[in-house]
Amino acid sequence: MAWYIFMRPTISSALNAIPDIVKKPIKTIFCCQNCGYQTPKWMGKCPDCGQWHTFVEEALTIGEIRGTKPGFTVAPATAVPIHSIELDNEERHTTGIQEFDRVLGGGIVPGSLVLIGGDPGIGKSTLMLQALNGLAGRGHKVLYVSGEESVRQLRMRSKRLSAASSDMFVVSETDLELILRMVESNHPDVLVIDSIQTMFSPDLTSAPGSVSQVRESAMRLMLLSKKTGIPVFLVGHVTKEGAIAGPRLLEHMVDTVLYFEGDRNHVFRILRAVKNRFGSTNEIGVFEMKERGLDEVANPSAVFLSERPANAPGSVVTASMEGTRPILVELQALAGNTSFATPRRTILGLDPNRVALLVAIMEKKLGMHLMGHDLFMNVAGGVKVDEPALDTAIISAVASSFLDKSIREGFIVLGEVGLTGEVRAISHVETRIAETQKMGFRKCLIPQSNLKRIVEKEGIELIGIRTVSEAMEILF
Repeated sequence: MAWYIFMRPTISSALNAIPDIVKKPIKTIFCCQNCGYQTPKWMGKCPDCGQWHTFVEEALTIGEIRGTKPGFTVAPATAVPIHSIELDNEERHTTGIQEFDRVLGGGIVPGSLVLIGGDPGIGKSTLMLQALNGLAGRGHKVLYVSGEESVRQLRMRSKRLSAASSDMFVVSETDLELILRMVESNHPDVLVIDSIQTMFSPDLTSAPGSVSQVRESAMRLMLLSKKTGIPVFLVGHVTKEGAIAGPRLLEHMVDTVLYFEGDRNHVFRILRAVKNRFGSTNEIGVFEMKERGLDEVANPSAVFLSERPANAPGSVVTASMEGTRPILVELQALAGNTSFATPRRTILGLDPNRVALLVAIMEKKLGMHLMGHDLFMNVAGGVKVDEPALDTAIISAVASSFLDKSIREGFIVLGEVGLTGEVRAISHVETRIAETQKMGFRKCLIPQSNLKRIVEKEGIELIGIRTVSEAMEILF
Protein backbone atom coordinates (compact mmCIF):
# COMPACT_ATOMS: atom_id res chain seq x y z
CA MET A 1 0.00 0.00 0.00
CA ALA A 2 2.85 2.37 0.81
CA TRP A 3 4.47 1.59 -2.54
CA TYR A 4 1.16 2.35 -4.39
CA ILE A 5 0.75 5.67 -2.53
CA PHE A 6 4.32 6.61 -3.31
CA MET A 7 4.19 5.70 -7.00
CA ARG A 8 0.69 7.07 -7.75
CA PRO A 9 1.73 10.73 -8.44
CA THR A 10 4.54 9.52 -10.64
CA ILE A 11 2.19 7.32 -12.69
CA SER A 12 -0.32 10.15 -13.06
CA SER A 13 2.32 12.60 -14.23
CA ALA A 14 3.68 10.02 -16.66
CA LEU A 15 0.23 9.45 -18.13
CA ASN A 16 -0.27 13.18 -18.56
CA ALA A 17 3.01 13.40 -20.44
CA ILE A 18 1.95 10.76 -23.01
CA PRO A 19 0.79 12.36 -26.28
CA ASP A 20 -2.90 12.09 -27.22
CA ILE A 21 -2.08 9.97 -30.24
CA VAL A 22 -0.64 7.29 -27.92
CA LYS A 23 -3.53 7.41 -25.47
CA LYS A 24 -6.11 7.29 -28.32
CA PRO A 25 -5.02 4.71 -30.86
CA ILE A 26 -6.33 5.17 -34.37
CA LYS A 27 -9.21 2.86 -35.16
CA THR A 28 -9.38 1.36 -38.65
CA ILE A 29 -12.15 -0.30 -40.61
CA PHE A 30 -12.39 -2.00 -43.99
CA CYS A 31 -14.71 -0.25 -46.43
CA CYS A 32 -16.05 -1.59 -49.75
CA GLN A 33 -15.09 0.81 -52.53
CA ASN A 34 -18.12 -0.21 -54.58
CA CYS A 35 -21.06 0.20 -52.20
CA GLY A 36 -19.62 1.60 -48.94
CA TYR A 37 -20.23 -1.47 -46.75
CA GLN A 38 -18.04 -1.38 -43.61
CA THR A 39 -16.62 -4.26 -41.61
CA PRO A 40 -13.98 -4.46 -38.84
CA LYS A 41 -12.12 -7.26 -40.66
CA TRP A 42 -11.00 -7.75 -44.23
CA MET A 43 -13.29 -9.84 -46.45
CA GLY A 44 -12.70 -11.18 -49.92
CA LYS A 45 -16.29 -10.72 -51.10
CA CYS A 46 -18.60 -7.91 -50.10
CA PRO A 47 -21.79 -9.35 -48.53
CA ASP A 48 -23.80 -6.30 -49.64
CA CYS A 49 -22.98 -5.83 -53.36
CA GLY A 50 -21.29 -9.18 -54.07
CA GLN A 51 -18.09 -7.68 -55.54
CA TRP A 52 -14.71 -9.32 -54.95
CA HIS A 53 -11.53 -7.65 -53.62
CA THR A 54 -13.10 -4.24 -53.05
CA PHE A 55 -12.31 -3.79 -49.33
CA VAL A 56 -9.69 -1.17 -48.44
CA GLU A 57 -8.48 -0.37 -44.93
CA GLU A 58 -9.32 3.17 -43.85
CA ALA A 59 -8.59 5.07 -40.64
CA LEU A 60 -11.42 6.62 -38.67
CA THR A 61 -11.00 10.02 -37.08
CA ILE A 62 -11.98 10.66 -33.47
CA GLY A 63 -15.04 12.53 -34.72
CA GLU A 64 -16.21 9.55 -36.74
CA ILE A 65 -15.65 7.20 -33.80
CA ARG A 66 -17.83 9.39 -31.59
CA GLY A 67 -20.44 9.79 -34.31
CA THR A 68 -19.68 13.44 -35.11
CA LYS A 69 -18.15 15.04 -38.19
CA PRO A 70 -14.98 17.09 -37.74
CA GLY A 71 -15.20 20.76 -38.51
CA PHE A 72 -18.93 21.08 -37.84
CA THR A 73 -20.54 23.19 -35.15
CA VAL A 74 -24.21 22.43 -35.59
CA ALA A 75 -26.72 24.40 -33.56
CA PRO A 76 -29.63 22.42 -32.15
CA ALA A 77 -32.67 22.53 -34.43
CA THR A 78 -36.12 23.49 -33.22
CA ALA A 79 -39.28 21.75 -34.42
CA VAL A 80 -41.98 24.10 -35.72
CA PRO A 81 -45.55 23.48 -36.96
CA ILE A 82 -45.49 22.87 -40.67
CA HIS A 83 -48.33 25.30 -41.38
CA SER A 84 -46.37 28.15 -39.80
CA ILE A 85 -43.53 27.88 -42.34
CA GLU A 86 -43.72 30.73 -44.84
CA LEU A 87 -43.08 29.91 -48.49
CA ASP A 88 -41.38 32.51 -50.65
CA ASN A 89 -42.25 32.47 -54.33
CA GLU A 90 -38.66 31.97 -55.39
CA GLU A 91 -38.16 31.81 -59.11
CA ARG A 92 -35.98 29.15 -60.65
CA HIS A 93 -32.71 30.16 -62.26
CA THR A 94 -32.86 29.57 -66.02
CA THR A 95 -29.70 28.86 -67.99
CA GLY A 96 -31.07 29.76 -71.40
CA ILE A 97 -30.57 26.16 -72.55
CA GLN A 98 -34.17 25.03 -72.89
CA GLU A 99 -33.35 21.32 -73.09
CA PHE A 100 -31.32 21.54 -69.88
CA ASP A 101 -33.95 23.60 -68.05
CA ARG A 102 -36.73 21.18 -69.10
CA VAL A 103 -34.90 18.17 -67.65
CA LEU A 104 -34.42 20.05 -64.37
CA GLY A 105 -38.17 20.74 -64.24
CA GLY A 106 -38.17 24.34 -65.48
CA GLY A 107 -34.86 25.64 -64.16
CA ILE A 108 -32.50 25.44 -61.20
CA VAL A 109 -34.14 25.44 -57.77
CA PRO A 110 -32.28 27.52 -55.12
CA GLY A 111 -30.62 25.31 -52.55
CA SER A 112 -30.79 22.17 -54.70
CA LEU A 113 -28.04 19.56 -55.07
CA VAL A 114 -27.78 18.09 -58.58
CA LEU A 115 -25.62 15.10 -59.58
CA ILE A 116 -24.63 14.68 -63.24
CA GLY A 117 -23.03 11.42 -64.39
CA GLY A 118 -21.82 10.15 -67.73
CA ASP A 119 -19.08 8.31 -69.58
CA PRO A 120 -15.66 9.96 -69.95
CA GLY A 121 -15.58 12.40 -72.86
CA ILE A 122 -19.37 12.46 -73.27
CA GLY A 123 -19.56 16.23 -72.65
CA LYS A 124 -20.37 16.76 -68.94
CA SER A 125 -17.83 19.54 -68.43
CA THR A 126 -18.84 21.16 -71.72
CA LEU A 127 -22.50 21.18 -70.67
CA MET A 128 -21.64 22.68 -67.28
CA LEU A 129 -19.54 25.48 -68.78
CA GLN A 130 -22.29 26.36 -71.25
CA ALA A 131 -24.94 26.31 -68.51
CA LEU A 132 -22.83 28.51 -66.23
CA ASN A 133 -22.19 30.91 -69.10
CA GLY A 134 -25.94 31.24 -69.58
CA LEU A 135 -26.44 31.91 -65.86
CA ALA A 136 -23.62 34.47 -65.81
CA GLY A 137 -25.18 36.21 -68.79
CA ARG A 138 -28.34 36.69 -66.72
CA GLY A 139 -26.49 38.45 -63.92
CA HIS A 140 -25.72 35.47 -61.67
CA LYS A 141 -22.29 35.05 -60.11
CA VAL A 142 -21.10 31.48 -60.70
CA LEU A 143 -18.09 29.49 -59.51
CA TYR A 144 -16.66 26.50 -61.39
CA VAL A 145 -14.32 24.32 -59.30
CA SER A 146 -12.31 21.79 -61.30
CA GLY A 147 -10.21 19.07 -59.74
CA GLU A 148 -9.10 17.65 -63.08
CA GLU A 149 -8.15 20.68 -65.21
CA SER A 150 -6.02 23.77 -64.66
CA VAL A 151 -7.41 27.26 -65.07
CA ARG A 152 -5.55 27.61 -68.40
CA GLN A 153 -7.21 24.46 -69.71
CA LEU A 154 -10.59 25.81 -68.60
CA ARG A 155 -9.86 29.08 -70.40
CA MET A 156 -8.98 27.19 -73.59
CA ARG A 157 -12.23 25.24 -73.38
CA SER A 158 -14.30 28.34 -72.68
CA LYS A 159 -12.70 30.12 -75.65
CA ARG A 160 -13.71 27.29 -77.95
CA LEU A 161 -17.25 27.35 -76.53
CA SER A 162 -17.44 31.18 -76.60
CA ALA A 163 -18.27 31.04 -72.90
CA ALA A 164 -16.30 33.79 -71.21
CA SER A 165 -18.31 36.03 -68.89
CA SER A 166 -16.99 38.41 -66.26
CA ASP A 167 -19.34 36.85 -63.68
CA MET A 168 -17.93 33.33 -64.21
CA PHE A 169 -15.11 32.45 -61.83
CA VAL A 170 -12.98 29.32 -62.20
CA VAL A 171 -10.49 27.67 -59.88
CA SER A 172 -8.51 24.44 -59.84
CA GLU A 173 -8.71 22.99 -56.33
CA THR A 174 -9.38 19.63 -54.65
CA ASP A 175 -9.18 20.54 -50.93
CA LEU A 176 -12.76 20.69 -49.68
CA GLU A 177 -11.93 22.99 -46.77
CA LEU A 178 -10.38 25.59 -49.07
CA ILE A 179 -13.34 25.35 -51.42
CA LEU A 180 -15.81 25.98 -48.61
CA ARG A 181 -13.81 29.02 -47.46
CA MET A 182 -13.75 30.29 -51.04
CA VAL A 183 -17.53 29.97 -51.29
CA GLU A 184 -17.93 31.78 -47.98
CA SER A 185 -15.78 34.70 -49.14
CA ASN A 186 -17.00 35.00 -52.77
CA HIS A 187 -20.73 34.27 -52.22
CA PRO A 188 -21.49 32.73 -55.64
CA ASP A 189 -25.07 32.18 -56.81
CA VAL A 190 -24.29 28.75 -58.35
CA LEU A 191 -21.45 26.31 -57.59
CA VAL A 192 -20.15 23.47 -59.80
CA ILE A 193 -17.81 20.73 -58.51
CA ASP A 194 -16.04 18.82 -61.30
CA SER A 195 -15.69 16.12 -60.19
CA ILE A 196 -16.84 14.89 -56.79
CA GLN A 197 -14.42 11.93 -56.99
CA THR A 198 -11.41 14.30 -56.95
CA MET A 199 -12.43 16.16 -53.79
CA PHE A 200 -10.89 15.27 -50.42
CA SER A 201 -11.26 16.36 -46.83
CA PRO A 202 -8.05 16.75 -44.79
CA ASP A 203 -9.88 15.31 -41.76
CA LEU A 204 -9.92 11.87 -43.40
CA THR A 205 -6.82 9.80 -44.08
CA SER A 206 -8.23 7.86 -47.04
CA ALA A 207 -7.31 8.70 -50.63
CA PRO A 208 -9.46 10.96 -52.85
CA GLY A 209 -12.12 8.98 -54.67
CA SER A 210 -12.60 6.48 -51.86
CA VAL A 211 -16.05 5.83 -50.47
CA SER A 212 -15.42 7.74 -47.25
CA GLN A 213 -14.04 10.78 -49.08
CA VAL A 214 -16.89 10.91 -51.61
CA ARG A 215 -19.48 10.49 -48.84
CA GLU A 216 -17.87 13.16 -46.64
CA SER A 217 -17.48 15.65 -49.51
CA ALA A 218 -21.06 15.17 -50.68
CA MET A 219 -22.38 15.58 -47.14
CA ARG A 220 -20.47 18.82 -46.57
CA LEU A 221 -21.62 20.24 -49.91
CA MET A 222 -25.21 19.22 -49.19
CA LEU A 223 -25.15 21.10 -45.88
CA LEU A 224 -23.66 24.10 -47.67
CA SER A 225 -26.43 24.02 -50.28
CA LYS A 226 -29.29 23.70 -47.79
CA LYS A 227 -28.03 26.33 -45.33
CA THR A 228 -27.02 29.01 -47.86
CA GLY A 229 -29.51 28.31 -50.67
CA ILE A 230 -26.71 28.01 -53.26
CA PRO A 231 -27.49 25.45 -55.99
CA VAL A 232 -24.61 22.96 -56.24
CA PHE A 233 -23.86 20.75 -59.26
CA LEU A 234 -21.75 17.65 -58.70
CA VAL A 235 -20.15 16.02 -61.74
CA GLY A 236 -19.63 12.30 -61.14
CA HIS A 237 -17.71 9.58 -62.89
CA VAL A 238 -19.44 6.35 -63.87
CA THR A 239 -18.32 2.74 -63.60
CA LYS A 240 -18.08 0.30 -66.48
CA GLU A 241 -21.62 -0.87 -65.63
CA GLY A 242 -22.90 2.69 -66.21
CA ALA A 243 -23.66 3.56 -62.57
CA ILE A 244 -22.19 6.59 -60.84
CA ALA A 245 -18.95 5.66 -59.08
CA GLY A 246 -18.95 5.79 -55.29
CA PRO A 247 -21.46 4.73 -52.68
CA ARG A 248 -25.12 4.38 -53.63
CA LEU A 249 -25.78 6.79 -50.79
CA LEU A 250 -24.57 9.58 -53.08
CA GLU A 251 -27.66 9.31 -55.28
CA HIS A 252 -29.94 9.27 -52.24
CA MET A 253 -28.43 12.43 -50.78
CA VAL A 254 -28.87 14.67 -53.83
CA ASP A 255 -32.12 16.20 -55.05
CA THR A 256 -31.69 15.45 -58.75
CA VAL A 257 -29.75 12.76 -60.62
CA LEU A 258 -29.03 13.35 -64.31
CA TYR A 259 -27.35 10.95 -66.70
CA PHE A 260 -25.63 12.23 -69.84
CA GLU A 261 -25.87 9.39 -72.34
CA GLY A 262 -24.86 8.76 -75.92
CA ASP A 263 -22.28 7.00 -78.03
CA ARG A 264 -19.12 9.02 -78.58
CA ASN A 265 -19.22 7.84 -82.19
CA HIS A 266 -22.60 9.58 -82.65
CA VAL A 267 -23.21 13.32 -82.54
CA PHE A 268 -26.36 13.08 -80.42
CA ARG A 269 -26.34 13.25 -76.62
CA ILE A 270 -29.27 12.50 -74.32
CA LEU A 271 -29.60 14.17 -70.90
CA ARG A 272 -31.95 12.02 -68.84
CA ALA A 273 -33.38 12.64 -65.36
CA VAL A 274 -33.76 9.50 -63.26
CA LYS A 275 -34.50 11.32 -59.99
CA ASN A 276 -35.92 14.80 -59.50
CA ARG A 277 -37.55 16.14 -56.34
CA PHE A 278 -38.59 19.33 -58.11
CA GLY A 279 -39.86 18.04 -61.45
CA SER A 280 -40.85 15.09 -63.57
CA THR A 281 -38.60 12.07 -63.83
CA ASN A 282 -37.72 10.37 -67.13
CA GLU A 283 -37.54 13.73 -68.88
CA ILE A 284 -34.87 13.93 -71.57
CA GLY A 285 -33.03 16.70 -73.36
CA VAL A 286 -31.47 16.07 -76.78
CA PHE A 287 -28.21 17.75 -77.78
CA GLU A 288 -25.94 17.57 -80.79
CA MET A 289 -22.19 17.70 -80.26
CA LYS A 290 -20.53 20.19 -82.60
CA GLU A 291 -17.13 21.83 -82.84
CA ARG A 292 -18.23 24.77 -80.69
CA GLY A 293 -19.97 22.71 -78.03
CA LEU A 294 -23.43 21.29 -77.51
CA ASP A 295 -26.38 22.56 -79.55
CA GLU A 296 -29.99 21.97 -78.60
CA VAL A 297 -32.13 19.74 -80.82
CA ALA A 298 -35.53 21.42 -80.79
CA ASN A 299 -37.25 18.74 -82.91
CA PRO A 300 -35.68 15.34 -82.13
CA SER A 301 -38.27 13.44 -84.18
CA ALA A 302 -37.23 15.16 -87.40
CA VAL A 303 -33.55 14.50 -86.67
CA PHE A 304 -33.98 10.81 -85.86
CA LEU A 305 -36.08 10.19 -88.99
CA SER A 306 -34.03 12.35 -91.38
CA GLU A 307 -32.02 9.43 -92.80
CA ARG A 308 -34.72 6.77 -92.74
CA PRO A 309 -34.64 4.69 -95.95
CA ALA A 310 -37.85 4.44 -97.96
CA ASN A 311 -39.57 1.05 -98.44
CA ALA A 312 -36.86 -0.83 -96.54
CA PRO A 313 -37.80 -4.20 -94.97
CA GLY A 314 -37.24 -4.31 -91.21
CA SER A 315 -37.84 -0.58 -90.60
CA VAL A 316 -40.81 0.82 -88.69
CA VAL A 317 -41.57 4.17 -87.03
CA THR A 318 -43.15 4.43 -83.60
CA ALA A 319 -43.77 7.13 -80.97
CA SER A 320 -42.03 6.89 -77.60
CA MET A 321 -42.84 9.04 -74.58
CA GLU A 322 -39.81 10.46 -72.78
CA GLY A 323 -41.28 12.15 -69.75
CA THR A 324 -43.80 14.64 -71.13
CA ARG A 325 -42.29 14.73 -74.61
CA PRO A 326 -43.26 12.41 -77.51
CA ILE A 327 -40.42 11.41 -79.84
CA LEU A 328 -40.73 9.49 -83.09
CA VAL A 329 -37.99 6.89 -83.44
CA GLU A 330 -37.11 4.33 -86.08
CA LEU A 331 -36.81 0.69 -85.03
CA GLN A 332 -34.68 -1.50 -87.28
CA ALA A 333 -34.60 -5.30 -87.32
CA LEU A 334 -32.56 -7.81 -89.29
CA ALA A 335 -33.45 -11.52 -89.28
CA GLY A 336 -31.05 -13.84 -91.10
CA ASN A 337 -30.38 -17.58 -91.26
CA THR A 338 -27.95 -18.93 -88.70
CA SER A 339 -25.44 -21.74 -88.96
CA PHE A 340 -25.21 -22.22 -85.19
CA ALA A 341 -27.33 -24.36 -82.89
CA THR A 342 -28.24 -21.32 -80.81
CA PRO A 343 -29.24 -18.22 -82.80
CA ARG A 344 -27.76 -14.86 -81.86
CA ARG A 345 -29.88 -12.11 -80.31
CA THR A 346 -28.16 -8.71 -80.44
CA ILE A 347 -30.35 -5.85 -79.20
CA LEU A 348 -29.26 -2.21 -79.01
CA GLY A 349 -31.44 0.51 -77.48
CA LEU A 350 -34.22 -1.88 -76.40
CA ASP A 351 -34.81 -4.28 -73.52
CA PRO A 352 -33.39 -7.66 -74.66
CA ASN A 353 -35.74 -9.58 -72.34
CA ARG A 354 -38.75 -7.76 -73.77
CA VAL A 355 -37.65 -8.55 -77.33
CA ALA A 356 -37.18 -12.24 -76.45
CA LEU A 357 -40.71 -12.32 -75.01
CA LEU A 358 -42.17 -10.78 -78.19
CA VAL A 359 -40.26 -13.21 -80.40
CA ALA A 360 -41.84 -16.10 -78.47
CA ILE A 361 -45.29 -14.54 -79.07
CA MET A 362 -44.54 -14.31 -82.81
CA GLU A 363 -43.60 -17.98 -82.99
CA LYS A 364 -46.68 -19.07 -81.09
CA LYS A 365 -49.36 -16.72 -82.45
CA LEU A 366 -48.06 -15.82 -85.93
CA GLY A 367 -46.34 -19.07 -86.88
CA MET A 368 -43.03 -17.34 -87.66
CA HIS A 369 -40.27 -19.79 -86.73
CA LEU A 370 -37.43 -17.51 -85.67
CA MET A 371 -35.44 -20.14 -83.80
CA GLY A 372 -33.39 -20.79 -86.93
CA HIS A 373 -32.65 -17.10 -87.50
CA ASP A 374 -30.21 -14.65 -85.97
CA LEU A 375 -31.96 -11.47 -84.84
CA PHE A 376 -30.41 -8.02 -84.65
CA MET A 377 -32.34 -4.95 -83.51
CA ASN A 378 -31.34 -1.32 -83.23
CA VAL A 379 -32.89 2.07 -82.48
CA ALA A 380 -31.59 4.55 -85.05
CA GLY A 381 -29.71 7.53 -83.67
CA GLY A 382 -28.32 5.80 -80.58
CA VAL A 383 -31.48 6.43 -78.50
CA LYS A 384 -32.55 4.07 -75.71
CA VAL A 385 -36.29 3.45 -75.41
CA ASP A 386 -37.98 1.11 -72.98
CA GLU A 387 -41.76 1.09 -72.65
CA PRO A 388 -44.48 -1.50 -73.44
CA ALA A 389 -46.15 0.85 -75.97
CA LEU A 390 -43.45 -0.14 -78.50
CA ASP A 391 -44.31 -3.87 -78.49
CA THR A 392 -46.38 -3.86 -81.69
CA ALA A 393 -43.70 -1.84 -83.48
CA ILE A 394 -41.00 -4.35 -82.45
CA ILE A 395 -43.06 -7.26 -83.74
CA SER A 396 -43.77 -5.37 -86.97
CA ALA A 397 -40.07 -4.66 -87.58
CA VAL A 398 -39.04 -8.28 -86.95
CA ALA A 399 -41.87 -9.60 -89.13
CA SER A 400 -40.95 -7.17 -91.92
CA SER A 401 -37.35 -8.39 -92.00
CA PHE A 402 -38.36 -12.06 -91.65
CA LEU A 403 -40.86 -11.83 -94.53
CA ASP A 404 -38.57 -9.46 -96.49
CA LYS A 405 -41.51 -7.12 -97.04
CA SER A 406 -41.53 -3.41 -96.28
CA ILE A 407 -44.28 -1.90 -94.16
CA ARG A 408 -46.82 0.17 -96.04
CA GLU A 409 -45.77 3.80 -96.47
CA GLY A 410 -46.96 6.41 -93.97
CA PHE A 411 -47.77 4.06 -91.05
CA ILE A 412 -47.04 4.60 -87.36
CA VAL A 413 -47.42 1.53 -85.14
CA LEU A 414 -48.37 1.72 -81.45
CA GLY A 415 -49.60 -0.76 -78.86
CA GLU A 416 -48.66 -3.05 -75.98
CA VAL A 417 -48.80 -6.79 -76.65
CA GLY A 418 -49.88 -9.40 -74.11
CA LEU A 419 -48.73 -13.01 -73.91
CA THR A 420 -51.89 -14.22 -75.65
CA GLY A 421 -51.27 -11.97 -78.65
CA GLU A 422 -53.79 -9.25 -77.74
CA VAL A 423 -52.95 -5.58 -78.25
CA ARG A 424 -53.54 -3.60 -75.06
CA ALA A 425 -54.18 0.11 -74.49
CA ILE A 426 -51.32 2.55 -73.99
CA SER A 427 -50.97 5.90 -72.21
CA HIS A 428 -50.64 9.39 -73.73
CA VAL A 429 -52.07 8.17 -77.03
CA GLU A 430 -53.40 11.60 -78.03
CA THR A 431 -50.01 13.23 -77.45
CA ARG A 432 -48.33 10.56 -79.58
CA ILE A 433 -50.88 11.01 -82.36
CA ALA A 434 -50.38 14.79 -82.36
CA GLU A 435 -46.61 14.33 -82.81
CA THR A 436 -47.26 11.77 -85.53
CA GLN A 437 -49.52 14.15 -87.41
CA LYS A 438 -47.02 16.99 -87.09
CA MET A 439 -44.32 14.85 -88.73
CA GLY A 440 -46.50 14.15 -91.77
CA PHE A 441 -47.67 10.59 -91.14
CA ARG A 442 -51.23 9.91 -92.27
CA LYS A 443 -52.03 6.46 -90.84
CA CYS A 444 -51.65 5.21 -87.28
CA LEU A 445 -52.23 1.74 -85.85
CA ILE A 446 -53.42 1.98 -82.26
CA PRO A 447 -55.14 -0.44 -79.84
CA GLN A 448 -58.88 -0.75 -80.35
CA SER A 449 -59.52 0.11 -76.69
CA ASN A 450 -57.73 3.44 -77.18
CA LEU A 451 -59.66 4.18 -80.36
CA LYS A 452 -62.97 4.07 -78.45
CA ARG A 453 -61.87 6.81 -76.07
CA ILE A 454 -60.48 9.44 -78.44
CA VAL A 455 -62.08 11.67 -81.03
CA GLU A 456 -61.03 11.13 -84.63
CA LYS A 457 -58.71 13.83 -85.96
CA GLU A 458 -58.63 15.35 -89.41
CA GLY A 459 -55.65 14.62 -91.61
CA ILE A 460 -54.78 11.27 -90.04
CA GLU A 461 -56.48 7.89 -90.22
CA LEU A 462 -56.67 5.98 -86.94
CA ILE A 463 -56.94 2.20 -87.31
CA GLY A 464 -57.80 0.10 -84.27
CA ILE A 465 -56.34 -3.38 -83.81
CA ARG A 466 -57.18 -6.08 -81.26
CA THR A 467 -54.50 -8.69 -81.94
CA VAL A 468 -51.06 -8.87 -83.55
CA SER A 469 -52.57 -10.97 -86.35
CA GLU A 470 -54.79 -8.05 -87.36
CA ALA A 471 -51.77 -5.76 -87.34
CA MET A 472 -49.85 -8.06 -89.68
CA GLU A 473 -52.78 -8.25 -92.11
CA ILE A 474 -53.01 -4.45 -92.27
CA LEU A 475 -49.30 -3.73 -92.52
CA PHE A 476 -48.44 -6.39 -95.10
